[in-house]
Amino acid sequence: MPRVLIVDDEENQRRSLALGLTSDGFECIEADSGEAALSTLAQGRFDVALVDLMMPGLSGLDLARRIRWSFPNVMVVLASAYHLSSRQLSRADCGAVGFVPKPYHLPELCAFLRKRTAAPSLSP
Repeated sequence: MPRVLIVDDEENQRRSLALGLTSDGFECIEADSGEAALSTLAQGRFDVALVDLMMPGLSGLDLARRIRWSFPNVMVVLASAYHLSSRQLSRADCGAVGFVPKPYHLPELCAFLRKRTAAPSLSP
């Protein structure tokens, strides 16, 4: 079961996303800030950090950069109501592997996360 850390300062956004992902088979842990996310990441194994781009304190971009260096096995996906192109994401140099727009379209998000967290095939 893929383990997802949801990082968003908006409680309703965070909780509803956690409920939706959990109902689709993901294990979700929530963090309400970048600082809380770093502390949570240090305490356990995560496959994905789904990070809100616009947060007070440690921004989503800064958090993504810290995760990339401190927790290189954790995939970072940024989320925002403001669109980011793949070119902008690349120029941000934050190590994020994707961007999802808010409001979330849960079926698309689940499919994206499943594809990214699927175990590699062991067949020759």
